[in-house]
Amino acid sequence: MLSELSITDFALVEELAASLSPGLNVLTGETGAGKSIIIDAINAILGVRTGTDLVRTGAPRAIVQAAFALDDAPDAAAECREGGHVAEDGLLIISRELQASGKTQCRINGRLATVTMLRDFGRNLVDVHGQHEHQSLLSIGRHLDLLDSWAGSEALALRARVAEQHRALAALERQIEKLDVDERDRARRLDLYQFQIREIDAARLHPGEEEDLEADRHRLANAERLSRHADQAYEHLKGDERVLDALAGCMDDLRALADIDPAATPMLEAAQAAYYQLEDAAAQLRAYRDGVEFNPARLEQVQERLEAIRLLKRKYGDSIAEVLAYREQAAADLEGLAHAEEHQAELRVRREALQREAEALAARLTALRHEASERFSGAVEAELALLAMERTRFRASIAPQALGATGADRVEFLISPNPGEPLKPLARIASGGEMSRIMLALKSVLARVDRVPTLIFDEIDAGIGGRTAGVIAAKLAALARDRQVICVTHLPQIAGRADAHFLVRKEVRGDRTVVQLHPLTEPERVEELARMLGGSEGSSTAREHAREMLAQRAAGEAA
Repeated sequence: MLSELSITDFALVEELAASLSPGLNVLTGETGAGKSIIIDAINAILGVRTGTDLVRTGAPRAIVQAAFALDDAPDAAAECREGGHVAEDGLLIISRELQASGKTQCRINGRLATVTMLRDFGRNLVDVHGQHEHQSLLSIGRHLDLLDSWAGSEALALRARVAEQHRALAALERQIEKLDVDERDRARRLDLYQFQIREIDAARLHPGEEEDLEADRHRLANAERLSRHADQAYEHLKGDERVLDALAGCMDDLRALADIDPAATPMLEAAQAAYYQLEDAAAQLRAYRDGVEFNPARLEQVQERLEAIRLLKRKYGDSIAEVLAYREQAAADLEGLAHAEEHQAELRVRREALQREAEALAARLTALRHEASERFSGAVEAELALLAMERTRFRASIAPQALGATGADRVEFLISPNPGEPLKPLARIASGGEMSRIMLALKSVLARVDRVPTLIFDEIDAGIGGRTAGVIAAKLAALARDRQVICVTHLPQIAGRADAHFLVRKEVRGDRTVVQLHPLTEPERVEELARMLGGSEGSSTAREHAREMLAQRAAGEAA
């Protein structure tokens, strides 16, 4: 439900904030008062394409923000969770900033979003009727879903089974396609896999080998330097400089010192420990020096091995582990190709059986849809007759198409508003008032299956009056019992049934014209209804009629 709407510097709007009610909200005002601007602002929030002309003259940007309560919008709430847009306190806050430069910035619950994301969220939140920009019922893709929902649980269960069968068929098709190669290509792939497996096996790779070889190569390439430094270090300890001999002499003096003064004993012990460590280091240095390998032939072998590994990695993976994994996959593919024909035959048998099952289910679903289409079309025509469109023909047309996840049918709503005209797609109906009444009829019929929580009817009363106006008012009120309805109207019959009544008016402030949206109190509603009834200013008769309309609404609610 659309609970809050705020608009800043949008078209003729300077600053506007409104709290909308559940149930029926009506917007009234003189012709040209700016009611369409309010609808344009809502459309902007729903991701409809807008131009820079909607930014108020002289302003750098226009900002529209709306808060939606998600309690009655399970599809939008689920999409919100899936998209990571956490709705605090059950609210979804969408804002859109239109800059005079032509740029636009969108946010969903404070996080940056795209216009496409606004459209995706919007289709589960609001239907705007009377304009062609944002009408979910004009999307042919929804017609099949709506007819199936109307048809009931049996059709929905059958559709789910068809979808399951279709997924299984698609998986089988992918497997068959993978095996379905001509004999020559199959022979080439067999040869290729065999060659690749032999090449990798011949290398006798093992994990960690490359790291060991790199260490060997580094030592062999630096053998001369390693030997020289080891020899020099050894000479410092036991050569001409004889560090160990000097330390031994130091220890003799420390012993004599400790014999005289026991306090020198720790120094003697430290010197002894250092002597033994250095003697051990000297022995290790001698062994290391003598073990340094000067072996150009071995170095060449190591380099050749590393080059062989590099070539295999270039072909099969970035590491030895990946090369070995590729070998295992090649072996599996080779096995599959070797037995491809018999496996393919098995898959084809399974596919044919699944295809027959899916076609049988789809045929049952088609029969249910045809039966539901007759009832649905009749119900819509009955609703249209009540809305002064009694000569309008409506059909939920069902045409065959290739079997898919939704069955083997294409559904499109067709309509002929005037006798003698052929049925045409719903999306090609041009008249805004006519379209709004058609949408109202469809919404009335689909009320129990359509889950969009907010409906907006713009100028639904174009070209109607009298008894039909009362019927439309009653139907809007009935729709508003379990969802939010926002209606731009010139009909007092509709305005009198509203749960919340807003007056749209233009004011001149200084040298600027601004549009205001004013929620009416009960006395103010009487005055506005009197104006809509055509009473002259101060007409007591029109006021009395207005009070009677509001009293009838109150009595109806009490009943």
